[in-house]
Amino acid sequence: MPSLKLKSLIYCFFLGAVSISGIGVLSAQHQNVLTANLDGESKEIRIQQEFTYHNNSNVTLSTLYFNDWAHAYASKNTGLAKRFSEEFKKSLHLAKNEERGYTTIISAVDDEYRGLFWRRTKELDILKVELNSPLPPGESTKLFLTYTIKLPENKFTPYGYDKKKNSFYLKDWYLTPAYFDGTWHLYSNKNLEDLYTGVTETVVNFVYPPHLYLASNFTILGNSNFPNGQMAQLSATQQKNCEILLSPQKRFVTHVTPQMTVITDIEASKYDEIGKGISINRVTEFIENNLGKFPHSQLLVSQLDYEKNPLYGINQLPSFIRPYEEQFQFEMKFLKTALINILEETLFLDPRKEQWLSDAIANYLMIAYVEKYYPDQKLLGKLSRIWGIRSFNLAKMDFNEQYPFLYMLTARTNLDQPLNTSNDSLIKFNQKIANKYKAGLGLSYLASYIGKEKVDKSIKTFYKHYKLSQVKTLDFESILKRETNIDIDWFFNEYVSTDRKIDFKIKKVEKTEDSLRVTIKNKKGTNVPISLFGLKNDSVVSKYWFSDINTIKTVTIPKNGEKRLVLNYDQKIPEFNQRDNWKSLGGFFSGNKKLKFTFFRDSENPYYNQVFYVPILNFNIYDGWTPGMRLYNKTLLERPFVYDFAPSYSFREKAFVGSGRVTYRKYLSKSGLYVANYSVAGSTYHFQANSRYSTITPSVTFGWRPSNLISNKREFLNLRYVNVLRDKAENLGDFETPPDYSVLNLRYTNRNPGIINYISWFADAQHASDFSKVAFELEYRKLFENNRQFNFRFYAGKFIRNKTTEYKDPNYFSFALDRPTDYLFDYGYLGRSEDSGIYSQQIIIAEGGFKSFLPQEYRFANDYLTTINTSVNLWRWIEVYSDLGYVKNKGVSGKFVYDAGVRLNLLTDYFELYFPMYSNNGWEVAQPQYGEKIRFIVTVSPKTLIGLFTRKWF
Repeated sequence: MPSLKLKSLIYCFFLGAVSISGIGVLSAQHQNVLTANLDGESKEIRIQQEFTYHNNSNVTLSTLYFNDWAHAYASKNTGLAKRFSEEFKKSLHLAKNEERGYTTIISAVDDEYRGLFWRRTKELDILKVELNSPLPPGESTKLFLTYTIKLPENKFTPYGYDKKKNSFYLKDWYLTPAYFDGTWHLYSNKNLEDLYTGVTETVVNFVYPPHLYLASNFTILGNSNFPNGQMAQLSATQQKNCEILLSPQKRFVTHVTPQMTVITDIEASKYDEIGKGISINRVTEFIENNLGKFPHSQLLVSQLDYEKNPLYGINQLPSFIRPYEEQFQFEMKFLKTALINILEETLFLDPRKEQWLSDAIANYLMIAYVEKYYPDQKLLGKLSRIWGIRSFNLAKMDFNEQYPFLYMLTARTNLDQPLNTSNDSLIKFNQKIANKYKAGLGLSYLASYIGKEKVDKSIKTFYKHYKLSQVKTLDFESILKRETNIDIDWFFNEYVSTDRKIDFKIKKVEKTEDSLRVTIKNKKGTNVPISLFGLKNDSVVSKYWFSDINTIKTVTIPKNGEKRLVLNYDQKIPEFNQRDNWKSLGGFFSGNKKLKFTFFRDSENPYYNQVFYVPILNFNIYDGWTPGMRLYNKTLLERPFVYDFAPSYSFREKAFVGSGRVTYRKYLSKSGLYVANYSVAGSTYHFQANSRYSTITPSVTFGWRPSNLISNKREFLNLRYVNVLRDKAENLGDFETPPDYSVLNLRYTNRNPGIINYISWFADAQHASDFSKVAFELEYRKLFENNRQFNFRFYAGKFIRNKTTEYKDPNYFSFALDRPTDYLFDYGYLGRSEDSGIYSQQIIIAEGGFKSFLPQEYRFANDYLTTINTSVNLWRWIEVYSDLGYVKNKGVSGKFVYDAGVRLNLLTDYFELYFPMYSNNGWEVAQPQYGEKIRFIVTVSPKTLIGLFTRKWF
């Protein structure tokens, strides 16, 4: 680091340069001069900030607010930490203090060097500063702030320092004024890229370690070296925040195009530098022609910025199976990142509440770019030409068809949200993908309806007149409406402001001598226009638009040789269901959809009844390995009616086995009682050698959820009627319980599975001919601030009536302490009838939840059972557990039971090991055959495992 004298000389030199450059030319802007010194060893930035706040409002201010987003990493109670917990990320919660980031305020004084009172708001990363004198409208005040920023490690977000690469990525790293327009907009850092700050004229005098290369979105006025350090002066006018990237390698390349100067390090390993330059020229020309001239001296387009908002989808596959040509891949990466950065730095919308408009413009231009330069590009790229893949409907989809497809992933699951929803209220998939794609698709929809040239002109007019100024979406709306005489209120009132689905169908077609009378039904009642295409031999021969179809409308069109009529043929409209969008004009039999069998799951093809098939292989010790064929109709997008059959063959039993289910799902609303499921399921397997069970279970389930879709809380009420049929070979003797039985089961479940606080409980009632019973279970997990996790489970079950004690096996329907008999065949036992050997050691935490095998008289309860299961971690995934319980059988005294041991919680609920230490049996570790006492949990269901990775998105 430079000496104090040397630093003072350099500081004076740069301050002189600042005064010469003429700060204050634009009096409406706040003015900001920072001297920042980055210590590469301590990862701290020491900052002296001279800030001039201009009161551009008509309100006298006595308080100012500053965004201190670097402090969002400081604790486990910030908005950022809470957002992470909602997304099942606990990295920040578990972080060590030296890995965190925080701000230490040393002093805050006014221009008379009087101390200013400041405090943090409840959000912790926003500072409230009390002025010593009120600030009238049109006046300004100067603040001198001295503070230190401790940078976080970049393991939580991309920002901070990378200790492996010895690099730094700084964004939103110093104090900036919160935006005020009569109301303070105070937005906490939630890793949403939506800092809302006033526009400033800024100079940053940045001192940083030697041997690092600096890149920035600000203009670099000068750079000098001195012993043990470097200093750069960065400057910007009408920009919001200084972004700085430091790395040991010189990664960034400057491209000077006729439109703008670009500094980039976007990666494309197999694309040469000349090709990159040509592509950058093409992209910058397209941006200027379709958006407008970039007003700043340079544009920073970094690989780090791209990785925050990548091209989601198949292009994220590993590079060795990348399906796209390098040129296309590079241009799309560069185009997306450049558009996001340009709009962020030039259109000053409310980034939390009006982000949809920036998303709409960016994605609309990306759609237009592909239509212009890559009209034949397929979604699967080169993979669409491979035998075995090219027959899939997904392989035939154009690249731009991903926009309605990915939006429908949440729309079909009733998780879609209006475009104007605040960023911090969107579920992650909507915030990152679905809403952005719906926004861009919306402008494309509008362009198809009123004319592309009108939408293109509106975007350029909007950008020309409102760049570098505070703007609202109403400004864009007014410009659009001036460009057309067609009513487009539906776009803002229905498409943008609601989550109402769009869904039309052709109800019938009547042919006359020279015309067609087409009856179109609006299935959802969303009043938006719909397009109708006439096709002949897969060529479009006519196209019409119809609007104001509230329910049903009959329209007349002239005959033009059409063989088929199709709604929304070009898929410009994100329609909920396209399976009923077409009508054949060739007679009754030509209108029947053909059956199409497809290997593995595919996207929807509205012209076929699709049946998917895929080989499966299951295992239990009685059937052995059971290969089979799964037949189902569920596409990549959810659909209301689903069937799924999996016939298999058991080589060990030399018999057919398998399962099947037919389900109808009805979404009722967005919150409250939101879903109803009706299903009939059946299965048939073996429960021991030469012994088969079969189940037939009709059921209905209702689900409730809160209006905040980010919340993981859910409530379910399930009513089912389980019918079990059992038989076995004659030489195995008779059943010790009735072979066939039926159980009516009602269960209410309430669960909120947070990663910091997990709570779930259910109340269960069962009724059968020989028994009635009720049960209650509560499970609670708490991850404390000291990173200690405590797990608690309580279970209680009671028979209301019980005639099963008269059976030869009186415990078949009893409550079990350590291994339920599973008479309803709900659990995934690998060997459900085993009482010795490795398969008997499988544990499913249900009913008593004990881990030790206790004596037979303790293991079942035909009257009532209560247990408590607890565990606490010692180090990472190593825990100690203990269980307490009370077992009561009719006619005998109750038994107090207990056990304790070590739990290896490798993956909660998916893969765990239990090592009993002490129980009613005594010291178990000192007893023979200890290996037979170890219990394990293992989950082999692909659907269950996939849910582990998708839960953070939905």
